[in-house]
Amino acid sequence: MPVRLGLVIDLERCIGCGACTVACKVENKPTAAPWIWVETLGGGQKDTPTGQYPDLKMEFMPRLCMHCANPVCVEVCHTGALWKREDGLVLLDKENCDGCEACVAACPYGAIVYSPKTELVEKCDLCAHRIEQGLEPFCVVCCEGQAMHFGDLNNPAGEVSRLVADRDTFTLLHGNEICQYDWDWLSIWSDALAAERVP
Repeated sequence: MPVRLGLVIDLERCIGCGACTVACKVENKPTAAPWIWVETLGGGQKDTPTGQYPDLKMEFMPRLCMHCANPVCVEVCHTGALWKREDGLVLLDKENCDGCEACVAACPYGAIVYSPKTELVEKCDLCAHRIEQGLEPFCVVCCEGQAMHFGDLNNPAGEVSRLVADRDTFTLLHGNEICQYDWDWLSIWSDALAAERVP
């Protein structure tokens, strides 16, 4: 069975600390916006709860490139700068990028950003350079809440496959035929997620 790399993110363990964002900035040095960020679910702004006192709750969700199974960004990239690797990663070859931003408009997750500094686009590559050295993505290594798990989703004996098998999981926009992706999020029920969550 071919390798299918991906993340499982345990939203019950995410504490919204932003260590993943800092780790990505240190490791990849994005010149525009962060390649991974943490949203607060339900509240009007970051770190604000939803509900009425005393029934308040605050939940967090890391957001990043989903390395889609059928990436629409690859389809719209006329230069071939965006491509999907056999192991599932969607990568960007900056040498071939002309900065047209078609992929920015096409990405339903807002995970591709244009950098005015370089006049090119940027995105998460799941630290492909680290993976090639046998290391985990730096956001996974630095996750304070140990919410992020990386591995081969096709390896039934691996940690990420066991987490998916043992827990209630869901994917975001799973029903989107254009860019259906393969990652799983460990269950945390939230009214804020209801519109995006598909079991």
